Amino acid sequence: MSIRACCPHFPEKLTACSAVRIAGFITVFAIVFAQTDYSFAQDKKSGDEDKKQKSSKADVEKTVEVENPFPDRPNAPSLAGGTAWLNTSGEITMRDLRGKIVIFDFWTYCCINCMHVLPDLKFLERKYPNELVVIGVHSPKFDEEHETESIRQAIMRYEIEHPVVNDANKILSRNFRMSSWPTLVLVDPEGKYCGQISGEGHRDFFDQLIGKLIAYHKAKGTLDETPVRFKLERERREPTPLKYPGKILADESGNRLFISDSNHNRIVITTLDGQLLDVIGNGKFAANDGNYSEASFDRPQGMELVGDTLYVADTENHLLRSVNLKSKTVSTLAGTGKQARFRRSRGKLREMALNSPWAIEHVDGTLFIAMAGPHQIWSHDLKSQTIQVFSGSGHEDIIDGAHDEAALAQPSGIISDGNFLYIADSEGSSIRKISVKPDGRVSTVIGTAHLRNGRLFSFGDRDGVGTEAQLQHPLGVALHEGVLYVADSYNQKIKKINLKTRECTSWLGTGKRGTKLDPAEFSEPEGVSIAAGKLYIADTNNHRICVADLKTGQVVALRIDGLKPPKPDYPVVTDPDSGKKVNEVAPQVVLASSDLTFRLTFNLPDGFKLNSLASVRFKITAAGDQELIAAEHLDKRQKATSDESSATFSVPLAKKSGKAVLQVAVSYSYCRAGVGGVCKFKTERWKIPVELAADSKRKSISLTSKAK
Repeated sequence: MSIRACCPHFPEKLTACSAVRIAGFITVFAIVFAQTDYSFAQDKKSGDEDKKQKSSKADVEKTVEVENPFPDRPNAPSLAGGTAWLNTSGEITMRDLRGKIVIFDFWTYCCINCMHVLPDLKFLERKYPNELVVIGVHSPKFDEEHETESIRQAIMRYEIEHPVVNDANKILSRNFRMSSWPTLVLVDPEGKYCGQISGEGHRDFFDQLIGKLIAYHKAKGTLDETPVRFKLERERREPTPLKYPGKILADESGNRLFISDSNHNRIVITTLDGQLLDVIGNGKFAANDGNYSEASFDRPQGMELVGDTLYVADTENHLLRSVNLKSKTVSTLAGTGKQARFRRSRGKLREMALNSPWAIEHVDGTLFIAMAGPHQIWSHDLKSQTIQVFSGSGHEDIIDGAHDEAALAQPSGIISDGNFLYIADSEGSSIRKISVKPDGRVSTVIGTAHLRNGRLFSFGDRDGVGTEAQLQHPLGVALHEGVLYVADSYNQKIKKINLKTRECTSWLGTGKRGTKLDPAEFSEPEGVSIAAGKLYIADTNNHRICVADLKTGQVVALRIDGLKPPKPDYPVVTDPDSGKKVNEVAPQVVLASSDLTFRLTFNLPDGFKLNSLASVRFKITAAGDQELIAAEHLDKRQKATSDESSATFSVPLAKKSGKAVLQVAVSYSYCRAGVGGVCKFKTERWKIPVELAADSKRKSISLTSKAK
């Protein structure tokens, strides 16, 4: 059965959303448009203007031979209503997006299905850098997800490179009639709403649709292929030794601490007091096996130590990795490297596709894996060559029962007492108890299984016994002397659960995001592990490891001397105008001086100004042999002095006379009013023969760049 997973958006819609097949995409669109007019008063034109538009439209269509894939569509809704814009320098309107194909991604950062969509969107953004703009619309589920700062952290953690609006009040979600996460909405270059589809796995079909829209609107002249640039949140962040550490594993007998340095794509090994021992992985987003410096991961999470082998949930590679700590090598244990798109219950290790493995626990020769993507617990007998579903129907819910009947909701943490697995079931804000026996059952320690409905939408921050207690998206669990320690992530707390009495109490954390140690504050802690009377905490969004004394509750931050962040593994942004034409300029005879000065005037569209948050950059190169400009001043990008519509820059001269042929390249960004959310980008080049003369009246070289 193919997976097109999505999560219900509103509590009253609690049944799992039905699979939406690609073949039915156009049909879904047609039904939506037959029932809905998405035009808004501010977008409608007067009757006379409307008649003129229809007349001109008919004339234009006569000249366009390519068929419009989405004819007669209504205007897309307004983007007004968001509480904040992120990953951009300002608010974005539909007017700003005219000329671009737009995908609106309605998501919430707790949702694993939403995370699965991000690689598809990144693929499309890279393939169509000048034609497509993606806008994330963050429509929150949990209380924590309403906060702009929480969304900012999620954007940086998941390396999102497009603008995101915080739809905290769900105004955009209602206007676009979004009913589940994730939902993708397509809008054409004329601002017309083409339709929407929910779930994941639609990359290829969107690729086809975008190709058709490009062909039609390029022929019609309504496609704007001017490159755009956004001010990303990561550009504001300073590097740290750890970056969003997700999970932690303390090895008391070996005096070792294993840290999933998730966004650095590596595993850090220290002593229990923080002395750096080793680093596994080179920091790149990849899935290479080999020695520690050759191996690579993609946001690894949970780990488990069995003898001299460390097993790693390589989450976004959809793999299980095996680390031989003696030979210091990494190999792949299970998975194909591609996300499972079909439900299978059993298969060979390297032939079975996995779906976001998040945590691992070892019990009597068997690895149990919290498989967040399909909402199940999987197992692998270490003596076998197979891996299979152990518990969970695959339906996202909080339902107790036999292994094949029970429902889990994005299991993200796992620990065992030898007889039972204890699971942090994050989307249901519950702690589950699962028998390790094949004929055992699943029950709920703290959570929502007792509710008739609303099980995925019942959460909070309340101490109590059993059903009285409430959690909010817990992600990690640790066990010590009958007490379960829970990383109650979205409540910014560490809680304790007495497994005999089912009493849940807050232990550490004030409930507010912060970095203080007394009283302790956390920011979405995810991982916990116990050794030598200490609880080790992956304080994820604070990029640190905290250590709490189990007796006193005193918290300190673990210092890891000598740990450095790897070189950022971001793709090189190529110059979109590279290889394009060079403007030939008539020979310029300039007055000999100490510097050669250029004055550039920008001819920008009405209402646009140079981006006040970005510098105008220039680079000068010389063709052939020349002695006018010293080599150290050539072939490097430098900053020009600029105002709203012009720029000036100079380069020192090495001689008072002579000739040279120079090539000048200037790159700049421009936005509506100079601070708009969508800023366009342009690079222009000129080839200029230059001669210095003592009697010339020309003191500088004037250039003009016209942008559209």
